[in-house]
Amino acid sequence: MNSFKIITQNNQIIRFRYYSNEAPVTVNAFSALLPFKKIFFHARVSGQEIWTDDAPRLDIIQENASVFTNPGEVVFGPVRPERTRTANCIGIYYGEGKGLDAANIFAKVLDEDLPLLRELGESIWKNGTQELSFQVHE
Repeated sequence: MNSFKIITQNNQIIRFRYYSNEAPVTVNAFSALLPFKKIFFHARVSGQEIWTDDAPRLDIIQENASVFTNPGEVVFGPVRPERTRTANCIGIYYGEGKGLDAANIFAKVLDEDLPLLRELGESIWKNGTQELSFQVHE
């Protein structure tokens, strides 16, 4: 349970590794959701990010939470604390960005797959939404 992958609409595979030490509760909760599919949009104000606000509900603690991310990192917005504006959101940063509110940073794209993630982000920015499939990566 070290990683997951997303499969794009054109069957491209992008692999991610979990931050198991930094965000163990989020990693366990997210991995229990796999597999699932969601439609992702391009962010308007948070930078080079694709996201969905239709993520499965995770009633977990906030951990390893920040608005500051590095390119390739993945965030999940838990439903607690109630005031969070990122609840039920998943964000994937393919470049520079800053979230609107703190979210749990729990994974990062593999270095060799960052160019594929950037291509995906640019494609969603230029062409609109895309359904992504999240699956366990063996």
